Amino acid sequence: MSDIKSLDDLKSAVADTPAAAPAAVVREPMRDKLGRAYATGKRKDAVARVWIKPGSGKVTVNGKDMPVYFARPVLQMILRQPFTVAGVEGQFDVMATVAGGGLSGQAGAVKHGVSKALQLYDPTLRAALKAAGFLTRDSRVVERKKYGKAKARKSFQFSKR
Repeated sequence: MSDIKSLDDLKSAVADTPAAAPAAVVREPMRDKLGRAYATGKRKDAVARVWIKPGSGKVTVNGKDMPVYFARPVLQMILRQPFTVAGVEGQFDVMATVAGGGLSGQAGAVKHGVSKALQLYDPTLRAALKAAGFLTRDSRVVERKKYGKAKARKSFQFSKR
């Protein structure tokens, strides 16, 4: 090994050594024998099991159509977000079962599950979904009530006498 005394010596030494290029992770599509991708989504206390397959864009939640189960337009918009970000609106049918929590948490859980299932079905969509933050589970949950408190943090009214 030669003595490296200047920046040029360092550059030539680095150029001489074979560079071990990190191998890029190649993700394979994960589908079942029926051609569906499955993922579990969670938000607050809600847990959603989501299956996606190529189709006309029909979304079924707990056996009901999306507009029936999620009547508020905001919740329907939340469910459509992963498809718009990935640029595949109307190309996949979604079948989801969701339990626990309220409607808002359930919509977030289905959105999380759809995002995970999309990237399992087609790994090329992962970059867009990850950049939008849809693959990360929102870990915020309701704080528990503590003893001696009215709610989780709210105290009872103070009185000196």
